[in-house]
Amino acid sequence: MVSGNLRRRIHHGDIDGRRNEHVDTSGLDGLNEPLLGNYGCDGSQTGADGYRREQDIWDDRKKEQLHWAQLFCNLVAQWGQWFANIIVDSGSVLGRMLPPIGLSGPDNSLLLLSPLQEERLRNLKQRLGVPFDSSRLDHQDALKQLWRLAYPNRVVPPLKSELWKEMGWQGSDPSTDFRGGGFVSLENLIFFAKTYPDSFQRLLHKQDGRRADWEYPFAIAGINISFMLVQLLELQLGRPTSKAGIRFLKLLGNDEMAFDNLYCIAFQMMDAQWLAKRASYMEFNEVLKATRTQLERELSLDDIFSIRDLPAYNMLHR
Repeated sequence: MVSGNLRRRIHHGDIDGRRNEHVDTSGLDGLNEPLLGNYGCDGSQTGADGYRREQDIWDDRKKEQLHWAQLFCNLVAQWGQWFANIIVDSGSVLGRMLPPIGLSGPDNSLLLLSPLQEERLRNLKQRLGVPFDSSRLDHQDALKQLWRLAYPNRVVPPLKSELWKEMGWQGSDPSTDFRGGGFVSLENLIFFAKTYPDSFQRLLHKQDGRRADWEYPFAIAGINISFMLVQLLELQLGRPTSKAGIRFLKLLGNDEMAFDNLYCIAFQMMDAQWLAKRASYMEFNEVLKATRTQLERELSLDDIFSIRDLPAYNMLHR
């Protein structure tokens, strides 16, 4: 039966949760021809001897020529796409010499990415793809470095110690808390501590404002902010399409550490939202959503050309 050849193939893995699907017609190659025999142009079926009219033969030849022409066009298109991917995405010298790549914005305008933006975006995505690995010495050293920056006058505890809870980790082993954020979330915390030490210390020790009896855990909050930024800027996609995501690509062209700087702003912004709402531990998700909304609004302003142009940047202190 014809219906037996119809197979529905579902493609999974869309980031937004939707599933694209199409009909696989690999088993339907013959459906453009009669199924039970050959018919002439006048509608009469050919006899058992298999002879066909000259017009039928000519039509078949044209169909065959069209079939091969379509195959050739598809092959050329595939090779062209393959070549473009190698040249542009490889970061080669030739790729740097090519014109900027076009990217459609939310208003259907054409956003051009320079080779520098392409390279920085690619490097950032590589960072985002690195999980925290407690068996790697460099990851262990990074965790110890964070402790030294947070508590410069204290001895670094073992990698499994109840003392880590003081920084806001959930348990005695911080490595178990990186599942959602990966190694980049630890890099973000280190960058915050080194670049804006005053703000980092004030947030770590909850020195500003009237605090709740049940405060948010500092380190865990940082991991959540890293994850929130990835979602807001659509860095999990091939190319961002939102206004905030596209604006970030422009900022990335001016500042290689735009993601880390934006992380520091978001953390400071989150704490300000926390104080304004007089929030407690159970309201952290609500505060994080409000932070995302505010950050998205600031990234959508017309006069933002660098990280320093964001209004919330003024809250940070070195």
